[in-house]
Amino acid sequence: MNPLSINGVTLVLAIPAAAGALLGLLPGYRLSAQINVLASFGTFVAALSLFIAKPAPGPYILVDDLNIVFIVLNTFVGFTTSVFSASYIGHELESGRLAPAHLRFYHAMYQALLFAMNLALVANNIGLMWVAIEMATLTTVLMVGIYRTRAAIEAAWKYFILGSVGIALALFGTILVYMAARPAVGEGLDGMVWTVLIARVSAFDPALLNVAFVFLLLGYGTKVGLVPLHAWLPDAHAEGPTPISAVLSGLLLNVALYAVLRFKLLLAANPGAIAPGPLMAALGLVSLVFAGFMLYRRRDIKRMFAYSSIEHMGIIVFAFGMGGPLANFAGLLHMTMHSLTKSAIFFTVGHIAQVKGTQKIADIRGLTDSNPALGWSLVLGVLAIAGMPPFGIFMSEFLVVTSTFAREPLLALALVVGLLVAFGALLLRLQGLAFGAPTAGNAPAQASYLPMSGHLALVLMAGIYLPPPLVAWFQHVAGLLG
Repeated sequence: MNPLSINGVTLVLAIPAAAGALLGLLPGYRLSAQINVLASFGTFVAALSLFIAKPAPGPYILVDDLNIVFIVLNTFVGFTTSVFSASYIGHELESGRLAPAHLRFYHAMYQALLFAMNLALVANNIGLMWVAIEMATLTTVLMVGIYRTRAAIEAAWKYFILGSVGIALALFGTILVYMAARPAVGEGLDGMVWTVLIARVSAFDPALLNVAFVFLLLGYGTKVGLVPLHAWLPDAHAEGPTPISAVLSGLLLNVALYAVLRFKLLLAANPGAIAPGPLMAALGLVSLVFAGFMLYRRRDIKRMFAYSSIEHMGIIVFAFGMGGPLANFAGLLHMTMHSLTKSAIFFTVGHIAQVKGTQKIADIRGLTDSNPALGWSLVLGVLAIAGMPPFGIFMSEFLVVTSTFAREPLLALALVVGLLVAFGALLLRLQGLAFGAPTAGNAPAQASYLPMSGHLALVLMAGIYLPPPLVAWFQHVAGLLG
């Protein structure tokens, strides 16, 4: 085993774990913010080292071509969000929205969240993966309620209750997988190790696997934000700190999606089990259409983009549900573009809310006139997330629609209708936000625009030119997904 690979996967877990423990002991904000950024950058570099060499799979840890996509994306957005968070939370302290006592463990919880998500992505044990996702949920609950307002605490409790229901369903599904594996694998640790399960799954009881996947899809689908299990997501986005909104939309939803994909592969490898694709495609399509119509009724800007996240996770789950090389490639590309674009939008929205002192759409007008940098960044972000060319999401949506038309024209029609509904809602809201008569309130926002502009630049570049190594990598992973 290559020492570099051992250090890489170890550091991906050890850096955020150690940084979280250290940050829990530090009372000062500025030093904590700097350590948070450095630790997040170190974790990202460690993730990149996994390209050079991967460790051999063990009973608890697995690094393969599939989860490297998620790990690198997770650590990159975690790093850029930490840079945004440093200035954003500093402004919240200066404005009095956050008290130092409330913020003592903010950065510690941020690193704990990154650790939990990374652990879920590299776990070879399906029980350990469940524990890691539950840890990420509990950590996020604490961060959503950090403002200590009635609405924030209510949102945190709502997230906790619905998330607990979802994770309980996922636990039951995990137990059923173990029960299905026991006759073929035997009792003990091997019945929970994914590499063992995928090698022996053809001998499992298909009836138990079918029931298990339904519970797993519903359970982890709650974390993905799929309709009708989405109710926690808009409240958590609207009431929590904006950096957590960026992490929720850009990262945590992907981690839950990764868990669903692992079990989809398991089910697809058993010849007697039901095809998992139609269930995923149905939930994804319902989520897309529902969220598209709900975008018209939003009055809070962060809540609106929360429903946009539900829409796009629906597109991604639909693409993976359709399956095949082209649809899987489109799903991977769309997941990457959505994470980069949506986090950039939340960076922008966070700055806007600080400048205007509100998240109400009715009170935010004419940003391109009153705050040109923020206004035009919002315009670019909305055009990107709406799927306008030449941004990367246009390419991924085009591939999803094309692959669906080739196989299921009626589903493609419903998909296009959902996309157009969401497109119209976003452009309708953008018109007033960016180009209406400017509203009063222009407080200074001491913030770094680098993460926001960097993400948008990457999404624009991806829409114009995808490097051949990236295309080949995604094609390879798409082939693994079946």
